Amino acid sequence: MADTFQLEIVTPEKKVVETRAEEVQIPGKNGYLGILPDHAPLITELSVGEIIYRGRTSEQRLAVAWGFAEVLPDKVTILAETAERPSEIDVERARKAKQRAEQRLASGDPNVDVDRALDSLHRAEARLDAAGQKA
Repeated sequence: MADTFQLEIVTPEKKVVETRAEEVQIPGKNGYLGILPDHAPLITELSVGEIIYRGRTSEQRLAVAWGFAEVLPDKVTILAETAERPSEIDVERARKAKQRAEQRLASGDPNVDVDRALDSLHRAEARLDAAGQKA
């Protein structure tokens, strides 16, 4: 059994990650998935959330939104609509986006697009989590 696998995370704009990993946690459509070397093959849709991957000496986090992941025994490929490293996240902007989404959801206004407000809330929370700021 191998102790690492190849991990690639790609957005339409760029390759965000290309490394060896011992473990990765990804936000699947129906909940988080933990992937280890020699995992059974699968394809899953991504949700909004945080990817956490571990190498031999470090743990890295990314905020992601939507896409797909292909898991093979020796490689995980993640095709995400967006993927942001903690250093790329504007924490203050994420806090304000979270606050606006919470206000829209709590307003009781029948004209509020609830699905859109929930998406905004989840994206802001994922960004804050990835940046090490509790949502």
